[in-house]
Amino acid sequence: MRRESKRDPNADEPQELSLQVLAETDKAILVYDGVKVREWLPKSQIDNQDWEIGKVYTIIVPFWLAMEKGLV
Repeated sequence: MRRESKRDPNADEPQELSLQVLAETDKAILVYDGVKVREWLPKSQIDNQDWEIGKVYTIIVPFWLAMEKGLV
């Protein structure tokens, strides 16, 4: 009997998220999804490193991080 893997096949896929940047520290940005989620994202997991506070950006993060933060 073959055992099915419970691992999500999309777990390694990058996610493109439209998020407003609310604040920034040396290591993270605070983002808002425009509905209810406000979360800090570590800069080490984000490709783009050039933001302006208050603007909306398409931010690419790993799927696991988007899930962990409730963004997907």
